[in-house]
Amino acid sequence: MSISAQEAAHRAASDAERVAWVDEADSPLGGVSRLELRQRGLIGRGSYILLFNSAGEICVHRRTLSKALYPGYWDVAAGGMVQEGESYAESAARELAEELGVAGVPLIEHAHFFYDAPESRLWCTAFSAVCDEPLRLQPEEVLEARFISIEAALSEVAHKLYCPDSLLALQRYLANRPLR
Repeated sequence: MSISAQEAAHRAASDAERVAWVDEADSPLGGVSRLELRQRGLIGRGSYILLFNSAGEICVHRRTLSKALYPGYWDVAAGGMVQEGESYAESAARELAEELGVAGVPLIEHAHFFYDAPESRLWCTAFSAVCDEPLRLQPEEVLEARFISIEAALSEVAHKLYCPDSLLALQRYLANRPLR
């Protein structure tokens, strides 16, 4: 599986982007490139947005093959690295607009947690949003997207590759959502 020149250029620009660098207590230390953050095993910040339609279905999407982490994996959340000087909420709004073309919708914060894996160390905040408008997928980031029930998404994990960090965001959302 190869990636296009456009995807390769997007990945190089993304690796050079300055992202928030924080300590174990999520206190800001400055900004570094994504590449440096990964190579040095530093802690960054990530935002995750669980997008639902009004029927309660969650948007799942498949990441492009050019992604540095989890290429081609399915994802239950839009999101990404918080940029230097940006809040979690600002990052969430930007990422939702960039990846899925959804802007101007209320974001509800659900959980703040630490994700620690060999490939990624992040303080994370999970948000949710509801939108019934057509999605506009960013071709450098998203191959395809669809809305399915949360139960269907959780059952797909058994036979499809899903991003483990966003699955943790979904688990935190499910544990913290208000009962109806």
